[in-house]
Order: sequence, then C-alpha cells, then structure tokens
Amino acid sequence: MQGETGFWARLRRRKVVQWALAYCAAAWAVLQGIGFVADAFGWPPATKQLATLALPIGLLVTLVLAWYHGDRGEQRFRTTEMAIIGLLLTVGGILLWQFQRANPSQGSASTTAAASRSVAAADIADRPSIAVLPFENRSDVESDEFFVDGMHDDILTQLTKVSGLRVISRTSVEQFRDSALPTRSIAERLGVSRILEGGVQRAGSRVRITVQLIDTATDAHLWAENYDRELTAENIFSIQSEIAVAVAAALETAVTPAERARVRALPTRDLAAWEAYHAGRTSLGRRTAASLAEAAEHFKRAIERDPGLALAYVGLADATWLQADYGGRPLAPAVAEAEQLLQRALGLDPELAEARVTLAKLAQDRREFDRAEALYRRAIELNPSYATAHHWYSQLLSFEGRDAEAHRSLQRAVELDPLSVLLQSALAWSLSGFGRFEESLAGFRKASEIDPSSPLPYEGMAAVHAWAFGRLDEALLLLEQAHRLDASVERTARMAQIHLELGDESTAAELLASVPHAGRTAATVSAYLHLYRGEHGAAVEQARVALQADPRNTAALALLRDAALAAGDVEAARASYARAFPELLAQDAPDLNFENFNAAIDLALVLQRGGERARAGVLLDKSEAQLRSLVRTGPWGYGLADVRIHLLRGQTAEALRALQEAQRASWRGPYWRYCRDHDPALAAIRSRPEFAAVFDAVEREVAGQRNRLARRSR
Repeated sequence: MQGETGFWARLRRRKVVQWALAYCAAAWAVLQGIGFVADAFGWPPATKQLATLALPIGLLVTLVLAWYHGDRGEQRFRTTEMAIIGLLLTVGGILLWQFQRANPSQGSASTTAAASRSVAAADIADRPSIAVLPFENRSDVESDEFFVDGMHDDILTQLTKVSGLRVISRTSVEQFRDSALPTRSIAERLGVSRILEGGVQRAGSRVRITVQLIDTATDAHLWAENYDRELTAENIFSIQSEIAVAVAAALETAVTPAERARVRALPTRDLAAWEAYHAGRTSLGRRTAASLAEAAEHFKRAIERDPGLALAYVGLADATWLQADYGGRPLAPAVAEAEQLLQRALGLDPELAEARVTLAKLAQDRREFDRAEALYRRAIELNPSYATAHHWYSQLLSFEGRDAEAHRSLQRAVELDPLSVLLQSALAWSLSGFGRFEESLAGFRKASEIDPSSPLPYEGMAAVHAWAFGRLDEALLLLEQAHRLDASVERTARMAQIHLELGDESTAAELLASVPHAGRTAATVSAYLHLYRGEHGAAVEQARVALQADPRNTAALALLRDAALAAGDVEAARASYARAFPELLAQDAPDLNFENFNAAIDLALVLQRGGERARAGVLLDKSEAQLRSLVRTGPWGYGLADVRIHLLRGQTAEALRALQEAQRASWRGPYWRYCRDHDPALAAIRSRPEFAAVFDAVEREVAGQRNRLARRSR
C-alpha cells in the first residue's frame, strides 16, 4: 500500500496526469481541425486515420518527457530517455507501416499514381449523386420517342465521364418513365441528392432541349437552360457536352482537361447510325436470346451507316459473346469474333472504357487475370460510373478468392444502377456464395419485383432451391416460369437437368430433343443421360461436344477421364486435363482458385493412377485450402469435394463422415446419380453400408419430390 502511495505521489509531483489531460485535450482539438480541413479540401480518409494512429504515439512520448522532467525542469535528454523515445517512435512507425500495408488504397490515396492503382480509393458513395430521368417527348410525332430516348441516354453517358459524380445508370432511371411519384420519392429510391429532368422537341430541321437540375431535399432549381439549335449531329453532341459541363459546375465538381476532351468528343456525324446504336443498347439490356439477336442487327446497321462509330463495335461484340451464355452459341468462335470487334473499336478510340471492360471480361475468362485487372481499373478510371465495369470486375475478384472485395465491387455496381434486374440478381448470387441463402432468395424476389417479365430472378431462385435446399421440385417450377418468359436453349437444358436429377429420364430426353446439343449445358446433360442409360459411347461423344463449346467444362471432362481410365489409358486422361487446365500441371506450382479446384481433385486421381503421387498430393492440399472459404451447398457450393479429397488420401472414416454431413445439409447434386454409381473417386466406399444409407435417403427424398410434382400436374 505504501509503495502505491509513493508512486501516485511521484505522478502528482511530476505532473504526469496534468500533462496527459492537457495532451488529450489538445489532441482532440487537433483531430477536429484535421477533420475540418480534410473535408474542406477533399483530403483522402487515410489522413484522419493516420492522424488518429499518430497522436497516441505522441501521448507516450509526452508521458516519458513529463516523468523525467516534470519536477526538474531539465532541457537535456539523457541516454535512457532518448532510447525510450526512439523505441516508441520505432514502434509507432512500424504500426503506421503495417496500417498502410493493410490499407493500400487509403494510405496512398493522396497521390494520383496510387489512386490509379486502387479502384477502392475512389469512393463512389462520397461523390455528388445525380439521376437523369427519362426526358419528355414534346413533339407531336410518336416516332420521335426513340430520338428523345437517345438524347436522354447520351446526356446520362456524358455525365458518367466526369469522375467526380456518381451517376445512376439508365436501367434504374428508366423505371420512373412517366412516373407520378414526387421528385423526392424518386430520389430516395435511387439514393441520389440531385435529379436532372427535361424535354426534347424536334420540329423539322430544328431541335429544342430544355433541362433543369433539382435539389431533391429542397425542390430548388439549381440550374436550368434551353437549347434551340439546328438538328445536326454536331449540334446534338455539342448540347450534350455543354449540359454535362454545366451540371458539373452547378454541383461544384471539377472537370479535368482529359474528361472535358472525352465529353466533347464527336462519336458520329450520322444521326441514323446513332439511333441504330441506341436501339441496339436497348435490346442488349433485356438479356434474352431473342433480344441479343435483335441487338446484333441494330449494331450492324449502325456500323453500315458509319464504320467509324466505335461504340457500335463494342455493342456488337457484347451481343456476340453474350449469345454464348443466353442463346446457346458455341463459346470459342463467339469470343474470337468479339475480340476482333473490340480491337477495331479501340483502334478508333483508344480510351473507350466500354471496349476495355469487355476485353477485360474476355481476358478474365481466359484466366489472364493480371491483364483483365489492369483493363478493368483503367476503364473505371475513365468512366467511374459505368456499372458494368464494377459488376464484371467483382467476378474477377471472386475468381481470385478476394470475396470481400468482390462483394464491395458488386455493391458499387448496384449503387450506380439500383433498379437493374441483372445487378440485383448478381448481388443475390453473390450472397448465395457466402451461404446466406435466405438473403439470396430475398434479393432475387426484389429483382423480380423490379421487372416481373425478367427470367433472371426465377433462374436464380431455382438454383438456390435446387443446390442449397435440395428442393428440386421447387426449382423446376421456377425454371419453368423463367422458360415461359424466355424459352432459351440454356434454360431448356437446365430444366432437362432437373428432370434428370429427379429420375425422370423420359422428360429430360424430350426436352433435350427439342434443342440443339451444341450448347454447353445441353450437351453435358445429354452426356449424363446416356451414361445413366448405359450408353457409354454416346455419353463420351456428347461429352466431347460439350467440351467443344466450353473446353473447361469439368462435368464433361470427368466423363472423358473415366472412359480413358476404364480403357487403361492414364496418359490420355492426363492429357485431357493438360489441355483444359494447363495451370494445374505447371512445373513450378499449380495455380488453383475457385474456378478450377474441382478439376484439380479429378486430376489428382489421374496422377495417382499414373504414379505421380507427390504432384497429386500438392493438388489435394491446395484444393482443400480452397474449401475453407466456401460453403458445401448452394450454386457455388463444393458438394462432395472434401469426400473425394479424403478418399484420395486414404481417409475412409473422414470421407464417410463428410458424406453423411452433406446428406444432412440437403446436398442433392448436381449429378448425384453419377456420384452414387460411377465416380471412380468414391469407389473405395461404394460398398459400405454408410454410403448406401446416404444415397438411399437422397433417392427417397427425390422420389417424394417427383411424386409431389406429379400430383400438382394432375
């Protein structure tokens, strides 16, 4: 007790407590001042964060000085004091360095070079936000609607080129065409503080455009202007650039010289070509097989009118490669054609953000991740309000296992286009990848409410019901609804797959007979249907067709592997993986990620059969590491991957426990009958009673669902 009294007496004598209180008060005032100045001059958030870290270090230094000099008034530092202060400063420096390493996009955001390296440094949510509502057609001619819509879309696009603004995408503002909602209500739904509205009147050879900028909090008009010009392409684009610069000025947002040049660029002198381009973008946004084909025709007509219209080549490239996803077109030739079109576009306009984004997506699909990331970042720098760039960039981040970054990038896309069915569905898909299945379903339902005519939300809900909850019957009903809205080849094939999982082979065969088998999903489902029927030759042939459409189709590749191993040709099985997944056989170290870990497990079995056990072990270890960030069930679930890994390591008990866990988690495939009857990786436990019990339970549940469907159809 006496010691404690003496210690506190020394603190009082040396005035340590007083110095600490005084320092804290001063530090608080300094932080407030830094915060005020940082907000006034737009300093990056890291300024305040670094100051907050630095000031506690200064407190420790102050306490040291007070302790040693508080009652002597000495000005000279002793060696001991210097050592302590030096140690504190060193520790503080290490802490700041670690903070900057962990937050590179913040710690270096004050320099232009660092900002260009980090997409996250530009925080979209902090920028002035604006929505450009569909313009009113003030002409008496109904056909002028298309011209008016084009003007609206152009002005919106010009504003997205100003990096200091957050501009809501066309898809979302289109929901408020002819809306009777008050401006403030529209702003709340779109998450903006300003709205630009206007009207267009075309009369003979002249055009009159009226625009006004509204502060949604007060309904005050911040700026308004009328433009009355002769109807020429030069005048139209001049008006658009003038409006973009004027709006930026009204919002006190700086426009850089480079942005001003991009805004003033003249894309075409042919108004008919420009109208055809806009018609193509409208069709492209609907994302159905028919609308994509229609979009391609519009873009081709625009190019015929003006071969120098760079954006039309980008639109045609998008329509071309997207038909592989939505229309069953073979992927490889579609991608090759799209890349040629994009190179033509960049030859006409090297700084075209839209072309860079699509090139990045195609590079990403070829696993050229570094090139894809550079293209995405440059595109976002050129057009930070381009929602598609953030959307597709999120997919790249997800493939690389950067899930948190991927989700944030997708959220940015949704902020820019909050009423987009496509983006709301993408966000729901992302939630399912985190195992947040109820939230995912809610997200898909929200997307469906935005546009009940879109098949995308129903397709997403079907995937969650089938692969997360094991409710194949519910999934089929949802897929049928999606199919009624857009009867594409891919959706027909997915319906056939669910019928196959339910054990209804005849209906699956009927559906497959109604579509060409050249599509990825159709050919794969057809291959497994033949396998279940014992038609091994036909199964292999359809697997080859599926691989022609998608060379990295792991489900089709597994069937070719099985056929090669059954024939005793291990080298042929190995060669098939070397062609499809060369990164898994790299000499230095295999490159595994979310997209290829299942192929790595399948390849490990081949390597073991060929005596390459060490290489197989590396693949299994890396695959197991991938599973730690994934969930078992769901559209992105790993299913029985851990069961296969255990068995390839000879861990039978662990494999059986994992299999039982999968069954309890409502795992139902995909291709659960292949796992039960054919998968060579599961051969070691196929005769075990635990294995039989799991698949008997799955079969009973599936039969019950099939019967419920039959009763509903009566």
